[in-house]
Amino acid sequence: ESTPGIFRSEEVCLSQLFLQSEAAYTCVAELGELGLVQFRDLNPDTSSFQRKFVSEVRRCDEMERKLRFLEREIKKDQIPMLDTGENPDAPQPREMIDLEATFEKLENELREVNQNEETLKKNFSELTELKHILRKTQTFFEEIHKQRDGPVTARASASTSSTHDREPLINVEDEVHVPGELFRQIFGYGRLTLGSYRRTGGGDSMQGAAGPGDVIIADPAADAETMELTGGGGAGGGSMFANFGFVAGVIQRERIPAFERLLWRACRGNVFLRHSEIDDVLNDTATGEPINKSVFIIFFQGDQLKTRVKKICEGFRATLYPCPDTPAERREMSIGVMTRIEDLKTVLGQTQDHRHRVLVAAAKNVRMWLTKVRKIKSIYHTLNLFNIDVTQKCLIAECWCPVDALDKIRMALKRGTVSGLQEESGSTVPSILNRMDTTEAPPTYNKSNKYTIGFQNIVDAYGIATYREINPAIYTMISFPFLFAVMFGDMGHGTVMMLAALFLILKERQLEAARIRDEIFQMFFSGRYVIFLMGAFSIYTGFIYNDVFSKSLNIFGSSWRNTIPPAELEKHYEFPETPLMLLPENYTQASPYPFGVDPVWNLAEANKLSFLNSMKMKSSVILGIGQMTFGLILSYFNHKYFHSDLDIKFMFIPQMLFLSCIFIYLCLQIITKWLLYSAVGGTVLGYEYPGSSCAPSLLIGLINMFMMKSREAGFVGEDGKVSWGCSNNLWYPGQSFFETVFVLIAIACIPVMLFAKPYFLWKADKERRESGGHMQMSTAEMVLVIVAVVQIPIMLFVKPLLLWRRNKKETATRESVRADMNGGDSEAEVVHHEPKTNGGGGGHGHGDGPVSTVGGEGKGAQFDMGDVMVYQAIHTIEFALGCISHTASYLRLWALSLAHAQLSDVLWTMVFRNAFAQDGYVGAIVTYLLFFAFFFLSISILVLMEGLSAFLHALRLHWVEFQSKFYGGQGYAFAPFSFERILEAEREAEEA
Repeated sequence: ESTPGIFRSEEVCLSQLFLQSEAAYTCVAELGELGLVQFRDLNPDTSSFQRKFVSEVRRCDEMERKLRFLEREIKKDQIPMLDTGENPDAPQPREMIDLEATFEKLENELREVNQNEETLKKNFSELTELKHILRKTQTFFEEIHKQRDGPVTARASASTSSTHDREPLINVEDEVHVPGELFRQIFGYGRLTLGSYRRTGGGDSMQGAAGPGDVIIADPAADAETMELTGGGGAGGGSMFANFGFVAGVIQRERIPAFERLLWRACRGNVFLRHSEIDDVLNDTATGEPINKSVFIIFFQGDQLKTRVKKICEGFRATLYPCPDTPAERREMSIGVMTRIEDLKTVLGQTQDHRHRVLVAAAKNVRMWLTKVRKIKSIYHTLNLFNIDVTQKCLIAECWCPVDALDKIRMALKRGTVSGLQEESGSTVPSILNRMDTTEAPPTYNKSNKYTIGFQNIVDAYGIATYREINPAIYTMISFPFLFAVMFGDMGHGTVMMLAALFLILKERQLEAARIRDEIFQMFFSGRYVIFLMGAFSIYTGFIYNDVFSKSLNIFGSSWRNTIPPAELEKHYEFPETPLMLLPENYTQASPYPFGVDPVWNLAEANKLSFLNSMKMKSSVILGIGQMTFGLILSYFNHKYFHSDLDIKFMFIPQMLFLSCIFIYLCLQIITKWLLYSAVGGTVLGYEYPGSSCAPSLLIGLINMFMMKSREAGFVGEDGKVSWGCSNNLWYPGQSFFETVFVLIAIACIPVMLFAKPYFLWKADKERRESGGHMQMSTAEMVLVIVAVVQIPIMLFVKPLLLWRRNKKETATRESVRADMNGGDSEAEVVHHEPKTNGGGGGHGHGDGPVSTVGGEGKGAQFDMGDVMVYQAIHTIEFALGCISHTASYLRLWALSLAHAQLSDVLWTMVFRNAFAQDGYVGAIVTYLLFFAFFFLSISILVLMEGLSAFLHALRLHWVEFQSKFYGGQGYAFAPFSFERILEAEREAEEA
C-alpha cells in the first residue's frame, strides 16, 4: 500500500551494493552529496585499527590537525577567514597527496617563522632589559663619582621607589674618614676582617648571564632598608668598590619587596641593593603579555655571598646581565646594544610581515580546505564499513535507502562509477544495486522542511515512529497550536506572539548567517513557525472569547438589553465595587451575538465567571473527547495498513464502543443541552421545561447512569408542580433504557479487549505447531468463540443486576443522595448505605503499533501466552481507566484559560487602569510610565511564562492523551550518510 510520505514515514528498503575498488571512493562521494543512503557496518567485530582504510583516516586526521593549527594562528592575528558557504566536491584520492604537501609546507613555514619570531622577540626583550640596566647603573655610578671626595657616612635608607633614582646613593658626612670604618658600619666587621677576604672585582661577579629560567615571581612586601656606601681612592665608580663584587639584572616589579626581604635575611644584611623601575612596559617572551619590571644592582663581598646572591636571584627567577666596571666599557656596550636593537626591530618587522602574508593567503582557502578534508575523512570512514571480496577487486556494502529514491541512487552510482574508473583505468564496469528482502525493521524516515521540522521534533521527542505507522506530525500542525490557543486565548497577547515569530521568519536568512549560538535564542528560532501558528490561533480563540488584554470588543452590537434601574446604576457609579449581574432571561434579540462571547459579559462581574466556566469546561470536554476519538480512528488505519485483523475486531471495535457508549454520549448531551435548553421555559423533547433551574445536570446524570438509579421522567410532576431535584430527572424519552444498554455494552467490551486477542493468538500458534503454520478457522468456530466470550459478563453482572433492581424500592428509604443544585454541572456527592457492586476494569491498546497478523504472529520466536496476557491486561486497563483520566486531563484547557484571563484582568486592574484616574500633565506622565510597566509585565508574565505553561500542557495532551491511542513510537531514526549533515555537525561542534 502506497501512501504519501507526509501521512506515514517513507518506505525504506535494504539494498546491497557491489562497487569496483577503483570506483568505490567516487561512488561513496556521490552518495554523500545525495544524502539518501544509510550504510550498515558489515565489520562489527573488527576494531577501528584493523580496517582497510585506517591509514587514510589517520592521514585525514593529520591534515585536519594542521588546518586547525592554521586556524588558531589566523585567529590569533585577527585575520578574517573567508567563508563563502561554498560546498566543493570531494577531492579525488590523488588530490589528497597535493593537499598533504600544501598543508605540510604551510605548517613548516609557519612554525619556522613563529620560532624565528619568538627568538627575535626574546633577543629584543633581553637587549631592551640590558639597555635599561646599563642606563640605570651608569646613573648610579655617576652619582657615586660626584660624591667620592666628600666625607662619608653609612646609614640605613628605606628608599625603594623609582622616585629616588636621582638621589645620591652615598651621603658623605664628616665623622667617617676611612674605608675600614665604612666597611665595619655596613657589614659589621672590623678593619682587620676586611683584609682577610679575597679581593673580588666587579667584573668577577658578572661571570654568567642568566637564562630564561631566571625570571622570578614574588609577593609585594614592605620597603627594605638599603645601606649607603663610599670608598677612598681610585677613579670611577668601580674603583670605589674595588673590594666588592656586584651583580645587575631585572626582576618583575611586584616581586621586589619579597626579593629585598629574602636578600636581607639570607645574607644577614651584608649586601647592598639598589633598584629602579623601568618606565617602559616590556612583554613576556613566553606568553607575550605586558609585564612591568625593575632594574636592580647588588653589592657584596666574597665568593660565599656571591654564590648565595646568585642562588637567590635564580630562585626568584630574576634575569642577570653582564655589566662592565668602567664607564667607557659601559658606554661602548650601550652603543652596541642600541645598534643591535635597531637591527632587531627591522628584522622582526620583516618577519611579522612575512608571517602576516602567509596567514592572509591561507585564510582565503582554509575553510574550503577543511571542508574537503572532512569529506575525504567521512568517505574513508564509510568505506571501512564495507566488506571486501576474496579477489580484492570489489567492495560489498549494505544500506537502507528510500524506495522512491532508488533511481536517484542508481544515477549517483553511475556518475561515481564513470568518474572513478575513468580516473584509474578507463574501464566502465558498472556498480550494482541489489534490493534485498529482510525481516529486520527498517529505520523511520519522515521528510520535513523548515515549516514542518518544528512539529516533527515535537512528535519525535516522545519517540521515533515505528516504521510506516501514521505520523502524528501532520495533525499536530493544527491541533497543537489550537489547543495551545484554547488555553492562551487573547487577541492582544496572540498578536504580540505572532509578530515576534513573524520577525524571526522574515529575518531568518540574516539570522542564520549570523549563526547566533545562544541556546535560548536557538530554541525560539528553530520553533518560529510553531510560535507563529500559536499566535495566530490565539488571536482566533481570543476573538471567540472576545478578550483582548482582558477587555472586550463590541463589534457587532450586544444582544442584551439593560434591565438595571437607573437608580441602581448611579449607586454603582458611586460604589464601583458593587458587582453587576447579567440575567439570562433578559436576552431579547432574535439572534445571539454573531461570533464569540457577547461583550456585555465583561460587565457582569457577579456571574461572568459562572457563565465562562460552564462554557469553557464543556468545550474542553468536547475537544478532548473529540481528539481522543480521532486518535482511536487513526489506530484503525494503522491496523488496516498492517493487516492486523485481530486488532480491528478485538481492539478497535471494543474500544470505540466503550468510548462511544460513555464519553461520546456525554458530548452529545452537552451539545443537546446547549441547543435546546435556555433560560426561558417551554416544551423540550416532549417534557415541560420550567426554566434554567431545571436544566439537566450532566455530571449527576452521568453518575446516575453508572449507578442505574431509577429517576422520575420529566421536570414537572403529575400535580403540575416542579419536582424537587428536577435537574437530575430523566430529560428525554427512553433515557433510562438507552443508558442501561450503553453501560452494559461498555462493560461487555472489557473482557473482549482483555481475552479475545490473546486467545486467537494462542490458537493460531497452536495450529501452526500442529500443521506447520497453516491456519484454518471456520466462521462457525469464530462465532462460537465470540458467543462464549460474551457469556462471561452476562454470568458476572446480569443476576446481581436483576436482584438489585428487584429490591431497589425496598432499599430506597435507606438511601440518601446529597447534591449541590446551585451549579447545573457542579460536583455532586452520592452516598449509599448499601454496599456497591463494582464493575470490571478495562484498558486501551495504546495504539499497539504495527501488530502482526494471526498468520504471521510468532514467526521465529516461541509464543508465550503469559506475556501476551500480561501485555493485553495492561493495555486494557490503561484504556478503560485512561478514557476517564484523559477526559479529566483535558479540563486543563478550561483551567489554564481561566487562569490566563484572570491574570490579564488583574494586571489591567491593578496596573494600567490606575493611570486613567489622573488628569492633565500628571495623568499623561503616569499613563506613560504605567504603560511601560503594564507592557513589560504582560510580555514577561502573560506571554512568556503563561505561554511556556500553555505550551507544556499542550505538549502533554498530545503525547499522552492523543498519541497514546494510536502511536507506538518504537522505531529508530533514518540517519543517512550526508556531507551536509556531517559538515553542519562539525561546524556546530567548533562553535560550541
